[in-house]
Amino acid sequence: SSRKGRRPRGVALIEALLAILIFSLGVLGLVGLQASMTRAQSAGKFRSDASSLASEATGLMWVDKVNMTKYASATCDAYRPCLDWKNKVASVLPAGAAVVTVNAADGAVSITLTWTVPNEGTHTYATSTAILVN
Repeated sequence: SSRKGRRPRGVALIEALLAILIFSLGVLGLVGLQASMTRAQSAGKFRSDASSLASEATGLMWVDKVNMTKYASATCDAYRPCLDWKNKVASVLPAGAAVVTVNAADGAVSITLTWTVPNEGTHTYATSTAILVN
């Protein structure tokens, strides 16, 4: 019998295995891309939440100017509206913490929020403004 016209046995199996390998690598690439997009989305959400929380604190101080100095980190726990906001920071941001400084003389306010995401480290959002008491 002549072997010229016949294909060697097993070629179809090797081709199928190569196709499965290439398909598997493509699926792994898509899974990695999805994981990366999820991390980026979470990081963006936390930054947005931090910005919103800082704006909320600034708004609280604007409507409560006479008690503005009570929002400073040193006196915050003794003043209920500030303590509620601080607890909200801790619940919204992972391992969230806030540092607020208030200079009553010129109305300068600085708010620094920090949070820690596992495998990404600590992140910080800082803002400052002036709230005039007059």
